[in-house]
Amino acid sequence: MAAIRPHLGVCPQYSVLFDMLTVDEHVWFYGWLKGLSAAAVGPEQDRLMQDVGLVPKRHAQTRHLSGEEPLGGIQWKLSVAIAFVGGSQVVILDEPTAGVDPASCRGIRELLLKYHDDRTLILSTHHLDEAELLGDRVAVVAGGRLCCCGSPLFLWCLTPDPRLS
Repeated sequence: MAAIRPHLGVCPQYSVLFDMLTVDEHVWFYGWLKGLSAAAVGPEQDRLMQDVGLVPKRHAQTRHLSGEEPLGGIQWKLSVAIAFVGGSQVVILDEPTAGVDPASCRGIRELLLKYHDDRTLILSTHHLDEAELLGDRVAVVAGGRLCCCGSPLFLWCLTPDPRLS
């Protein structure tokens, strides 16, 4: 596990944010947990804040962010950014766009598209369009069982045409 942790990023469905810490302090703290030096965290903070659009909020405590966008979109953006701290090579995201407003949802999706080329993203979602947009391979799970797995095009070809029924 010690060899895996530095390469793994996680964005759980529940909040991993601390009310009293600022946006910047969260990125620094989670970078420190992953073993980044103080010198390495600074440039990473700047890049992540720019990429997720949190530069204007970087000195705000997270307790003041919850109501600023519908359904706490700013907090979700921060949670997703934290998952990428330290150059995570494998990032697990549990419904990262669930419950956020459409603008924040679009921003999170754009970030995932930007960062997905040089890493593995494992994403759970209830939205097939999101899985199709973000996934190279999609697995459909129902009732705790794997129903099918393949490229979005492959799964689309499996879908029966309702006009033929």
